[in-house]
Amino acid sequence: MPPTPPRLRVAAVGTGGIASGAHLAALRAHPERAELVAAVDVDPSRLAAFLQTAGNAGMPGVQGFADLGAMLDAVRPDLVLIGTPPALHREQTIQALKADAWVLCEKPLCLSLAEYDEIAAVEEAAPGYASVVFQHRYGSGAVHARELITGGALGAPLVAHCQTTWYRNRDYYSVPWRGRWASEGGGPTMGHGIHQYDLLLHLLGDWTEIRAMAARLVHDVESEDVSTALVRFDGGAVATVVNSVLSPDEVSRIRIDCADATVELTHLYGHQNDGWAYTPRSGLDDDARVTAWRTPAADVPSSHAAQLAAVLDAHERGVRPPGSGRDARRTLEFAAASYKSAFTGRPVYAGEITPGDPYYRAMHGDHSDQALQSPKAAKEQQ
Repeated sequence: MPPTPPRLRVAAVGTGGIASGAHLAALRAHPERAELVAAVDVDPSRLAAFLQTAGNAGMPGVQGFADLGAMLDAVRPDLVLIGTPPALHREQTIQALKADAWVLCEKPLCLSLAEYDEIAAVEEAAPGYASVVFQHRYGSGAVHARELITGGALGAPLVAHCQTTWYRNRDYYSVPWRGRWASEGGGPTMGHGIHQYDLLLHLLGDWTEIRAMAARLVHDVESEDVSTALVRFDGGAVATVVNSVLSPDEVSRIRIDCADATVELTHLYGHQNDGWAYTPRSGLDDDARVTAWRTPAADVPSSHAAQLAAVLDAHERGVRPPGSGRDARRTLEFAAASYKSAFTGRPVYAGEITPGDPYYRAMHGDHSDQALQSPKAAKEQQ
């Protein structure tokens, strides 16, 4: 019997709500494979509260640090979990990679394609990899749906709809870094809907063309509060994508109409098997085939714990983890192309945003602020 691999030594960077909730829960789900050894936060009271929560969760003796560099030098962790505001992700990811650690970072990994390529260059010279938290890919329902779609069991994908219609009030944007291009990278296109359209891309593969619109209709912020897009995929399917923080009836939804069946996922912030539904086309009389579409026997919720398991598996094998490299860049490029199409009023094609393009450096592409206003509001300001 092969020896049990040693537990990975894990450090948490940023000890706010996502770390004390989802990150600790993920680590608790894998006690034989990973141990929390350090935590970093610039706020002493928040760090102290996190260390107490970790201790109460069965993780005593975690070292606390106010500085990431000092922690990396002293602890040399195997894996760094990053849960800080988005503007810090690029620098902290690069620091961790240069310290020979792997990284699992909350979305977005960074704020632009230029920053992503900078991280990728550092990754090339380092032993570790940087992954983005896209936990909706990892539930058993999503794994099953992807196997059916990519394997052709449902017939060719034809039409799809991806919907993230959430609600955020004024207090939500009182946090200083929210709603600002320099600190958040964008609005719901970048910070909310990215989970759903990442799953859509995971299910349907490469996109080729985007035609989008974006607007700031309610919130007094720099970025948009709603966006829509029409998308064409490499396989020929066409889709709509809607991202909103203005919707009182909140829902997250994906629907894919294939030649032989429609597959639907309806949830809010996470899904289990019962969130997925399969509807065969009229006249399809193949009970054995339809039965195979039903949800799998195991019910693994989409979660940080499920994605952490995939990262631990990859680390054990010494291979690139899912949610990294070209795979994660494709999702970030989708966001950049959505903004470019919305602000230029023309279609954007996969691969066209390259160095020298203003949308390569920033999601807003140096657009005029009036590009997000309604025609009426823009006219009133003239």
